[in-house]
Amino acid sequence: MIKGKVPKVAILAGGFGTRLSEETAVRPKPMVEIGGMPMLWHIMKIYAHYGCREFVVIGGYRVEFIRDYFLNFRGRTSDFTIDLCDGAVEYHSQTGEPWRVSVLDTGKDTMTGGRLKRAQRLLEDGTFFLTYGDGVSDVRIDHLLESHRRTGHWCTLTAVTQPGRFGSLHLDHDSGEVEGFREKGRTDGGLINGGFFVCEPEVFSLIDGDATVWEDEPMARLIEQRKLGSFRHDGYWQNMDSLRDKEVLEATWANQQAWKVWA
Repeated sequence: MIKGKVPKVAILAGGFGTRLSEETAVRPKPMVEIGGMPMLWHIMKIYAHYGCREFVVIGGYRVEFIRDYFLNFRGRTSDFTIDLCDGAVEYHSQTGEPWRVSVLDTGKDTMTGGRLKRAQRLLEDGTFFLTYGDGVSDVRIDHLLESHRRTGHWCTLTAVTQPGRFGSLHLDHDSGEVEGFREKGRTDGGLINGGFFVCEPEVFSLIDGDATVWEDEPMARLIEQRKLGSFRHDGYWQNMDSLRDKEVLEATWANQQAWKVWA
């Protein structure tokens, strides 16, 4: 469990998910189901295990799908009786989650940095977690936060191993500070940015506007100012970028439930 003040969790959930068009033609990628539950739910369960109960879901494409899901969450997960005359509902079980969830519409065409900037008013009161709505991991969220707090960086990313398909990180092997990003095929242990960030409110000053991509200018500015750190995670990590990735996640959930850190 996290010691001290528990940060809010911001989840980027507004992209088009074009490489998973078989699913995302009708819903945003974070709402694609793995094991019968949306990817977004799996991510939130990971954080909730460590005591995080306040979430800011940063939507865009098909955000109404996300809104409807949370507005009707209790009805989906509980037995109830409804009076069809006046709409009164009596719930017979309490199987919801003790979460407070804000859902934002940050625009269909806004880039990742711009989406985060639009959520500033809900996140600028302290340290916050930030992650993508399409990746799961058994990363120790409490250890990630502890590592971040020790360094004084404005942002700490989780470095994971996923060879072949992504650009790799160039790290200072003594401090763990991020010195740059490199295209795939180079050495550095195959480490990549796995998301699962911890951020300070200062990062908002590095985002120019809606057209800013979080992974581009803000990351470069953090590196220039020596304010970007890393937390290495050698355990399970998998994103959902394609239909093949979805199939991998489905098989993993059915056989291992590798990212299920909660009871």
